[in-house]
Amino acid sequence: MGCGGCGSITANGKPAGCQSNGNCGTGGCNRLNVFNWLAELPFADLGKPFPILEISFNKGSRKDFYRNNTHHIFEKGMFVTVEGNGGFDVGQVSLTGELVKLQMKKHGVQDTSEIKRILRPSADRDLDLYYAAKEREKEVLIRSRAIARAQNLEMKIAEAEVQADGKKIAFFYTADARVDFRELIKIYASEFKAKVEMRQIGARQESAKIGGIGSCGRELCCSTWLSDFKTVNTTAARYQNLSINQTKLSGQCGRLKCCLNYELDTYMDALKDFPNHADQLELTTGKAFLQKKDIFRNLMWYSFSGSNKQYPLTIERVQEILSLNAAGQKPEALEAVEIQVKTKDPDKAVDMGFVNDVGQITLNSLSKTGKRKKQQAKAGKPQPAGDRNNRPRPPKNTPGNAPGPSPAVKAGTSSNPAHKKTQKRRPNRPARESKD
Repeated sequence: MGCGGCGSITANGKPAGCQSNGNCGTGGCNRLNVFNWLAELPFADLGKPFPILEISFNKGSRKDFYRNNTHHIFEKGMFVTVEGNGGFDVGQVSLTGELVKLQMKKHGVQDTSEIKRILRPSADRDLDLYYAAKEREKEVLIRSRAIARAQNLEMKIAEAEVQADGKKIAFFYTADARVDFRELIKIYASEFKAKVEMRQIGARQESAKIGGIGSCGRELCCSTWLSDFKTVNTTAARYQNLSINQTKLSGQCGRLKCCLNYELDTYMDALKDFPNHADQLELTTGKAFLQKKDIFRNLMWYSFSGSNKQYPLTIERVQEILSLNAAGQKPEALEAVEIQVKTKDPDKAVDMGFVNDVGQITLNSLSKTGKRKKQQAKAGKPQPAGDRNNRPRPPKNTPGNAPGPSPAVKAGTSSNPAHKKTQKRRPNRPARESKD
């Protein structure tokens, strides 16, 4: 999701496209960034800085922790050469200082001797190999998908990450069931001449690696800041009075949107004041069924079977009707509240169900002709004669005013002499022979 100019690299090994040394305002050049708000604060009592750094690979698609045993002080955005699997790899520093401790605690990483080391700042030779490996990744990804399809494996290769020295390739794939890829690894190793590592990821992790734009118009949360994925089910949509529509509730990954959980706690706290077991109310005229709960106005909307009209009731009125039903009594009316709707014309009556559903918008208000008529009516100007809707219509053919033929025109003739010349006489059609 980075800008197109990030491909140009300056002499010091930093991208020159965004002119901010790899720190875009949107964070698109390096996903899942953490803002180091302690970077500019002096820590004289701490002595040496924290020796472990967070290194990102493939523009933030994968992050890991490495120990800095060198005498160099690395800053965010610098390219470093680290230990790899049987060789070396090149990554970019994404976080330094005391916040690395919090990140390690969040991901459950212990400060042990098993943490790999940072070898050196990336030299020109290392960067050349790194960019050559990145250019190779697209070709490797296409070829790996073709091989997996030829093996009839129910899996999808989401990403292929080539190590900087080319000695190892990590394939990230998604699958609904367990896949036996032992034979596939042998084919990959002989095809790409490198050590192969297969890593299974979920659909949400795949969207985080690929990135994209959500229905809200912003970059996906999973590819920018969201690092832990919680379970999302349709119950969260029901508590928020959302229609269960899989097309609208699903994200780019095909699963339910993670943002359904963002406001769920607020809705749960607001719904505590509403009575339970109030799905239906018994009245003398019939049963009223609950349609939705409005936490912003503290109203509960009911409707009768066979009717589309909804009646808003207060929480107190619903509790009163429930207590009457428990005592075996049935009220005669719901006593719905009247909601004041602000309109330009105070004398205009507005249908409550219409306002509640579509927000007082009509199709005529969206047309230019309707707006022009309203403006001319307010200004008192006559409407233009060329308007189609205002042209005089011919009288209807009623028995009292049916127009008859002109006395100068006979049946089958024309009053125009030019028309007589051009008019041709049709030949007489032969009579059809009877089948009898």
